Amino acid sequence: VQLQASGGGLVQAGGSLRLSCAASGRTFSSSGMGWFRQAPGKEREFVAASNWSGRATYYGASAKGRFTISTDNAKNTVYLQMNSLKPEDTAVYYCARRAGSTWYRTEDYDYWGQGTLVTVSS
Repeated sequence: VQLQASGGGLVQAGGSLRLSCAASGRTFSSSGMGWFRQAPGKEREFVAASNWSGRATYYGASAKGRFTISTDNAKNTVYLQMNSLKPEDTAVYYCARRAGSTWYRTEDYDYWGQGTLVTVSS
């Protein structure tokens, strides 16, 4: 399984970005995908997750109301639309394949993308 994340960049506070994660390999053997982020000096934090049908979505507290996760099964791609970005959203964002029992813990994901940097300026 390979996961390729893209779409990060520099944006002003209040702006938007859309991250993409293209998956290849045995992606359908998993129940879904998630996005996590890690800021310098902090632990990796759950952002959002979705099953492959898109019917079940989950969000971390920092993402609710501002971020939207979506999937495109035909392209084996998961997206994270981020709106109303804040400087505290600055982090490396990772996509990952869910393999465990919860949607929120890093331990329940087995394959990770390389990460894409999001920088939000004030």
